Amino acid sequence: MEDRITEERVERYLDLTSKAIDKLKLAPPLRSYGRRLAEDFLKMAESYFSDAKHFRENGDLVNAFACVNYAHGWLDCGARLGLFDVGEDDRLFTLFE
Repeated sequence: MEDRITEERVERYLDLTSKAIDKLKLAPPLRSYGRRLAEDFLKMAESYFSDAKHFRENGDLVNAFACVNYAHGWLDCGARLGLFDVGEDDRLFTLFE
């Protein structure tokens, strides 16, 4: 297995995370504390995702790879906690069961 951070690997992870962001829906009711948590988790994921694209565009593949993994970590955590409705998609998200 190749263990280097390549442009192709970064692109693959960016594509995966982009699909995950596009797929999820915020699950908690509008006026709930859970909704605020879900919005915050999504904001964190989107911020890291944006940083990943910025680093990639500037040729910094190490930080791009780190940021896209942090972004997806926020998405997986939100899915596992039930903050995001991901349609039971266990390909794009790490679900509890």
